[in-house]
Amino acid sequence: MEKDAKIYVAGHRGMVGSAIVRALEKQGYTNIITRTHKELDLCDQSAVRSFFETEKPEYVFLAAAKVGGIEANQSALADFMYENMILEMNVIHSAWQNGCKKLEFLGSSCIYPRMAPQPMPESCLLTSELEKTNEAYALAKISGLKYCEFLNRQYGTDYISVMPTNLYGPNDNYHPTHSHVLPALIRRFHEAKESGAESVTCWGDGSPLREFLYVDDLADLCVFLMNNYSGNETVNAGTGKELTIKELTELVAKVVGYEGEILWDPSKPNGTPRKLLDVSKAAALGWTYKTELEDGIKLAYADFLNNPMRAER
Repeated sequence: MEKDAKIYVAGHRGMVGSAIVRALEKQGYTNIITRTHKELDLCDQSAVRSFFETEKPEYVFLAAAKVGGIEANQSALADFMYENMILEMNVIHSAWQNGCKKLEFLGSSCIYPRMAPQPMPESCLLTSELEKTNEAYALAKISGLKYCEFLNRQYGTDYISVMPTNLYGPNDNYHPTHSHVLPALIRRFHEAKESGAESVTCWGDGSPLREFLYVDDLADLCVFLMNNYSGNETVNAGTGKELTIKELTELVAKVVGYEGEILWDPSKPNGTPRKLLDVSKAAALGWTYKTELEDGIKLAYADFLNNPMRAER
């Protein structure tokens, strides 16, 4: 990407989109276009078409999505599928119609089969059934990835995709029921510390293994791939390291300073037993993560303390 190229970041107010904007600005890119949801509803096909016809961005980072944790995904399956599929198809299609040089589609590691080989290589996509708790979201993301691939094959576009592991960091969502596990734990332990609660009860039994990537590390990879990668297969984004949810809760409690007891509710779902990405492809391209988990959680907790969203009930 040329430093003055016109770059559109879709979803710039979200955790991933805002990190991509920070990375681009830090690296000297000067012509970044953004639109809030109020200014441009990406589910409105005619509005998206009009935006691309007027602005003609040369490069697009598609980081906009409807996201949430297990509970949010399970309670709104149809909404997660429809909104994600519509918005990504609108953006990718309009980008192609208006001569966009390159587009990067942001997905999620939940696209891989529930019982995929561990660590999960990019090649295991669509080899067996998905995890039921986020099947709707995964199907929408797979559709976006495949649409990019099919445009490349049919029309010779240069559209790529990146599949991050669990993300956390500045601008995360700390909503009590609609957030992912790490921000949810930050909020729970902070509130327990503030209220002097003797114990905190967490979902499941703490046994699932998870990998976490600091969002600014992902953003660096996104810009790197836009400049250095072309291909139909996606690229995994992760650390290649994992820990149990139990170990994660203990680490978050330590960073937050909560000293009460941690209890478990095995009647609640665990989700996928293990979800580690094979990151050898990104490593072979020349990228590796920088932020270790405990350091990242400290940065995330500092962000939480300054985040107005944490006041929402």
